[in-house]
Amino acid sequence: MSTSTTSPSAVGPRWLYLHGFASGPDSKKGVAVARHYADQGIPVERLNLRVPSLEQLRLSVMLDTVLAAMGGPEERVVLIGSSLGGLTAARVAEQDARVCALVLLAPAFRVVPQLRRRMGDAAWRHWQTSGWIETDDFVTQQKARIHSGFIADAEAVDARTGGWPDVRVPTLIIHGRQDDTCDVQNSRQWAEGKRHVRLVEVDDGHELTASLPRILEETEVFLQPWGTRGPRAQSSMP
Repeated sequence: MSTSTTSPSAVGPRWLYLHGFASGPDSKKGVAVARHYADQGIPVERLNLRVPSLEQLRLSVMLDTVLAAMGGPEERVVLIGSSLGGLTAARVAEQDARVCALVLLAPAFRVVPQLRRRMGDAAWRHWQTSGWIETDDFVTQQKARIHSGFIADAEAVDARTGGWPDVRVPTLIIHGRQDDTCDVQNSRQWAEGKRHVRLVEVDDGHELTASLPRILEETEVFLQPWGTRGPRAQSSMP
């Protein structure tokens, strides 16, 4: 399930972009990243992770969708994930050796506790008892419902390794210090003591839209071993 119309390069890894909660493959960050690397001859496949649907969203199905998109056993894959897509990327990397590098943009580590904190106890209980929560759909620009089955499914995924993804591949995290959706402290805690993880904090909120030039700059350097031109590459952002 991809919006890319170009096939992956014959050399080098396949690059996949994973969007966030209630977002889609045509998100501003996803399009900017794909456009930038298309200019370097690197196709970035932007997956649709509204699966099996936005209303019935399940983290486990998101993982299966990414695994299916990664191709055959001989493939190598770079995953770039935003928010819930960042958590998905990390969870895929911990279980599949085809992933060779990660870029996580404001990753939604410990997603269920973070949702509960943000919603507050009353709204959280309403979601569990009524079965539905209303949220903003960033694709349709309208309100949408998400079923409470998302909670138990995400808890089951996170329970596999004590709530934190066990990732061993090189990882770049870019996270805003003003993020009120996914607390930057979780990225700090996860990155602490990991020599293979680079955490870059920026003065931005959760969407990181003001930090797009910095994101492209940092990924240029970090992903050079997997096909970028390196730190001297010029951004295609206006």
